[in-house]
Parts: sequence; C-alpha cells; structure tokens
Amino acid sequence: KSSLRKPGFEVDAAALRDGLLAAGFDELPIRAEHVLRVAGLPWRHRDPFDRLLVCQAAVEGLTLLTADTVLASYGKPVRRV
Repeated sequence: KSSLRKPGFEVDAAALRDGLLAAGFDELPIRAEHVLRVAGLPWRHRDPFDRLLVCQAAVEGLTLLTADTVLASYGKPVRRV
C-alpha cells in the first residue's frame, strides 16, 4: 500500500519491520499450504495478497484484524476492527 502512495499510509517498511521484531512479534513465512488454500476461497475479495492473508490466518489458527468490510465478510478467521 505504501508503494501505491495511498493517502495516510506513508510508512518506512523497513523501520516498521524492525520495530515489530523488537517488540517481540514473529514473522510468519508464506508456505505452499497457505497458497494452495487460496484456490478454495470464495471470490468476495479481489486483492490476491489479502486473500492469501485470510488463508494464512486460517491455516495457522490466527485471527486477521482488518478495517475492510469485504475482507471481514469471510468470517472466521477474519475480524473487522
């Protein structure tokens, strides 16, 4: 989103990553299992990366927090905030 120059999303990605790791967050690599699950996901949302995040959360038993109403329509594991 930062590279698309979206208003309100000006962020230094490297600094954000460093801060999150320093705060104790873990990186979650994308695995084949996550990618393969995307094929079975209904086409409610068109952004391929967002769809991948939904599947990654489902496979890993995590909750994906979003402000995106359409993305939240997938239900568990997505929660709108």
